[in-house]
Amino acid sequence: MNSIKIFSPSTVANVSCGFDVLGLCLETVGDEMIIKKSEKPGLRITKIEGENLPLSIEKNVAGVAAKSYLYKYPTEIGIEIEIFKKIKAGSGIGSSAASAVGAVYGINELLERTIKRIDLIPYALEGEKLASGQAHADNIAPAMLGGFTLVRDLNSFDIIKLPYPLDLVVTIIHPKIEIKTAHARTILKKQVPLKNVIKQTANIAGLISGLYLEDYDLISRCLNDEIIEKERSLLIPGYNSLKNSALESGALGCGISGSGPSVFAISRGQTKAKEVAYGFKSIVSKLGIDYDIYISKINLNGVKKMINVI
Repeated sequence: MNSIKIFSPSTVANVSCGFDVLGLCLETVGDEMIIKKSEKPGLRITKIEGENLPLSIEKNVAGVAAKSYLYKYPTEIGIEIEIFKKIKAGSGIGSSAASAVGAVYGINELLERTIKRIDLIPYALEGEKLASGQAHADNIAPAMLGGFTLVRDLNSFDIIKLPYPLDLVVTIIHPKIEIKTAHARTILKKQVPLKNVIKQTANIAGLISGLYLEDYDLISRCLNDEIIEKERSLLIPGYNSLKNSALESGALGCGISGSGPSVFAISRGQTKAKEVAYGFKSIVSKLGIDYDIYISKINLNGVKKMINVI
């Protein structure tokens, strides 16, 4: 292969109760990359479309991730990356993770190496660290592995891919305001009451149990955040109305996607997901804010090679 095209998907991090440890992968929207071999040695980003991002390797999430991978697994072949951003930066659906994962996975595929996806995560995390100020894998893991993921321990890269009912459908609304992950982390309280931690722990355990058992009522009861939603919701216009609308439309749960401003809802089946989308549109339209909206099944496979490009 001289070049390949990659699809790197968007993701929902936290999934309400799993701050920094739970994430899920989406099908509907994702970045695309073309990664090429070059006779000129070294790593270069030669094109970016869709967002005004730096071409510099040191200042670009994809570049930092790719450099980290190539430091561990060097090659004499030159590598060029073209990035087509379909996920808006600061949208809360894993824009930086998609860039980092796509670059690392794409180079690994282009060079026809057999390194496992789970073992590529540390290099993608270096890119995420550039974007948010610290490494966290709640977007990286589902983008790389697909499905629902649990980051049990980041230091040892103990990451588990979870089962889930296949009829779960996610509705995402992205009000077109930008919230930087680094900023959204600074507003969080440094101390959390013990009673909230207990509730949150029970919700995480319950949600994972519900996914295994395909118990929709249990999933619904556990899709609640006791730790970060109160502070972060203040950054999202109309958040409480969006959440109430989703629940009234029959969603199993609703919350902030990552650091926001995107809001997600999980429903059983396409019909409920479309009803949620209709309510979301009505509320945000009245606020006079432009928005994107997506309805997506959960993407089982994560980042993938689309085609070989000659």
